Amino acid sequence: MANLKEIRSRITSVSSTRQITSAMKMVSAAKLKRAQDAITQMKPYAEKLKELLQDLSTSSDNDDTNSPYSVEREVKNVLVVAITSNRGLAGAFNANIIKGTNNLINTKLEGKNVTVMAIGKKADDFYKKTEYNIKGTTLPNNLNELYDDLSFENVSRVSEAIMSSFTYKQFDQVLLVFNEFVNAAVQNVNVEQFLPIVATTEDPSAKTKNTDYIFEPNKEMIVTELIPKSLKIQFYKAMLDSFASEHGARMTAMHKATDNAGTLIHDLKLVYNKARQAAITNEILEIVGGAAALDN
Repeated sequence: MANLKEIRSRITSVSSTRQITSAMKMVSAAKLKRAQDAITQMKPYAEKLKELLQDLSTSSDNDDTNSPYSVEREVKNVLVVAITSNRGLAGAFNANIIKGTNNLINTKLEGKNVTVMAIGKKADDFYKKTEYNIKGTTLPNNLNELYDDLSFENVSRVSEAIMSSFTYKQFDQVLLVFNEFVNAAVQNVNVEQFLPIVATTEDPSAKTKNTDYIFEPNKEMIVTELIPKSLKIQFYKAMLDSFASEHGARMTAMHKATDNAGTLIHDLKLVYNKARQAAITNEILEIVGGAAALDN
């Protein structure tokens, strides 16, 4: 059994750790509120806009206003955008994205020429050492600074570079891998096709649906102006989803860590009290034994 000094030292150490995890939990909770409000307000608009975008793209397939972002080519070169965070201590948040990306590469994208564009230090550190890094492409690197100011303008510059690489036929398909925010305790790894734009086929009635749109000022301008903006919004939504998921995952992880530290302190105090009682008992026995020896 460890001596009393070692146990006291460990109790002090775990108590300090509990204070740190508790503070990090409160900080993440405050940041989560803002991030959750942002994605909650953004998601309905972005999803409806995506639906309209897909319908518009489908209706444009047979005319001269077909968008370059809806052109489907034989898939040879694929860009996978893996969105993680710059910091750890968020449970399996970052590991799930890396695992999901690797699983995607080894299954659905097997045999394809895959390039991984990492957003966030954790994914960047992992993929820059692999064959999937973006060296030799025109895509921007060192995207970790995006989280310093996660604004629509900054994210748009990245999405513009991705869209340009698609139109210049550097890539035939672009996929986003990110954590979709459900609530503070649940984040689902989501794989979403960013380019080319394809119509949804989940609803059986979607194939027979014929929506007649009134275009103002004209269809050509809608295609050239609205579709690129809509794609930027979709990319921004994915970033906001990941950002909110990160703080939710970190808050949950720090809450569990704080509870575990409390349990460990309780167990250590029991061990400390037992050791202390054993030491006191030994001292009493030594005193009694010494007194008995003197009497003899």
